[in-house]
Amino acid sequence: MLRKPFASLMSIAFGLAALMSSALAEGDVEVRSRVITEFKIGSDEIKFGSLEFLGGLEMVSPQRLFGSLSSIRFRSDKTHFVGVLDTGHWMTGHIERDPQGRLSGLAEVAITPIKNRVGRSFEGKGYMDAEGLTLHGDRILVSFEQDHRVDVYPDPGFETSRAIDALPIPFPKKSLRGNRGFETIAVAPVDSVLKGGTLIVAERSLDADGNAYAAILDGPQKGRLSLAHYGDFDATDGAFLPNGDLLLLERRFNMAEGIGMRIRRIKAVDIRPSVVMDGEILLQGDFSYQIDNMEGLDAFAAEDGTTHVVIVSDDNHSILQRNLMLEFRLVEPRAGDTARLQN
Repeated sequence: MLRKPFASLMSIAFGLAALMSSALAEGDVEVRSRVITEFKIGSDEIKFGSLEFLGGLEMVSPQRLFGSLSSIRFRSDKTHFVGVLDTGHWMTGHIERDPQGRLSGLAEVAITPIKNRVGRSFEGKGYMDAEGLTLHGDRILVSFEQDHRVDVYPDPGFETSRAIDALPIPFPKKSLRGNRGFETIAVAPVDSVLKGGTLIVAERSLDADGNAYAAILDGPQKGRLSLAHYGDFDATDGAFLPNGDLLLLERRFNMAEGIGMRIRRIKAVDIRPSVVMDGEILLQGDFSYQIDNMEGLDAFAAEDGTTHVVIVSDDNHSILQRNLMLEFRLVEPRAGDTARLQN
């Protein structure tokens, strides 16, 4: 979670226009989108290391609940999505694309309150500060900060159901920072090293060595591990690739350097109990790029077989921040390219 980074005057005006519009009926959310065609501001460059920028959206809505998007997961059709807001709400809908296949908007967006294990919902943070989610067969797992926990919901039916179970977290709650708990939760592929295990990673709850707490909550590799923590970059979300590698989204904000984000790739063999996870930085950006408080990441196989990576931002319902959705293509090196690099 992040407070009050800066935004362009155009984005502020864009947001004010939506806020002055009339609100819609409860659960029915109009979302207006401005297409983003460049990732590096003022440049037509599309290749950024092993990621190729495909397009993006800046989104606003007259519905006061829209925003504060912490995590997003796409369904198997690569179009419909489920997200959680840190105000304790679900957000569902689907993406729209233009004739060239680029992001053009959101449609059929609905926002509904998340219920806890006794069926209560709270508008606001504290008890229902939802920060991460993952789809796990006929269940949806949601990680919460402040009241640290991982709750389980039925899928379908999560929008109206109370939490039906909880996964134990193998750390004392007193060792977790109130607003820096488990923002990342992801389920590994069943044919990977983790055999479908659930991984959680803390934002900035650190062990004695300065590494972020992490754990595999189930499966044959169940156990505690950690993530190498560098400076002010904190893990905010992640998703597994088909081979078991993890793409990890990290966010930075401080007064000296401003806002920043990066995506790290952690090899599958380096995700196991008792290790300190670390990996290659695939992408890094600051305010010279179209970023904000980037908090959510998902990856999926597109129709052409390539891997698409989508990242989203949390505007904290601040006029100074933006709701962004950015899409990239992961460009894997070919065998011949790898051989040339090694030579």
